[in-house]
Amino acid sequence: MKQSKNGVVLVAAGKGQRMGLDIPKQFIVIGNQEILAHTVAKWELHKSIAEIVLVVGLEDISFVEELRQKYQWSKVTAIVAGGKERGDSVCAGISALSKDIDVVLIHDGVRPFVTANMIDTSIEKALEMGACVVGVPAKDTIKRCNTDGLVLETPKREELWQIQTPQTFQRDLITKAYALAQKSGFAGTDDASIAEFAGYPVCVTMGSYGNIKITTEEDLFLANCFLKEEKP
Repeated sequence: MKQSKNGVVLVAAGKGQRMGLDIPKQFIVIGNQEILAHTVAKWELHKSIAEIVLVVGLEDISFVEELRQKYQWSKVTAIVAGGKERGDSVCAGISALSKDIDVVLIHDGVRPFVTANMIDTSIEKALEMGACVVGVPAKDTIKRCNTDGLVLETPKREELWQIQTPQTFQRDLITKAYALAQKSGFAGTDDASIAEFAGYPVCVTMGSYGNIKITTEEDLFLANCFLKEEKP
């Protein structure tokens, strides 16, 4: 069996309003580099990744192009503008990948602690199953409530996973799934839900509790701690 050609779409078009800062969270500097730069570095270094497409805000394209030159990102083949919704941004990113990319990994630009093992396993499972997401078992009891805050249900904790990225798909699968979702007016909460809506099975593989998405000030504190642990 021929080896797959794999590309990643890094979605970094958010405004980071929950952070309460004047710049998008992906451009906040931690450990002397922008969060986005830390994330890109993980994919640049991975031997199985052929291409990286960055999806950013239209107004941020020139700045990200400067980052590409500054850090000499050799695998970044395109920097494209995001759309109105996350799904629009993902589709723009997939379209910018070379036509011979077999497996598409979709990853948050503000999730810089992805590991090589997560990437390897995601590709392997996507080739086997068609669709794969990384996640971690829920530590806390989760309750489903109504709008008045009254508990409706307490799902079994052993059946609950907190889903992260990368979310990884055979290219034809996720392309067809997004086309169907857009035609039907369905907007999922993540890429896996788009595949699920289209009727494709999605498997979950183990991520890491350290694979955080940097969204709040508390996440920034954790990220700085994790960076110190990563240094040799």
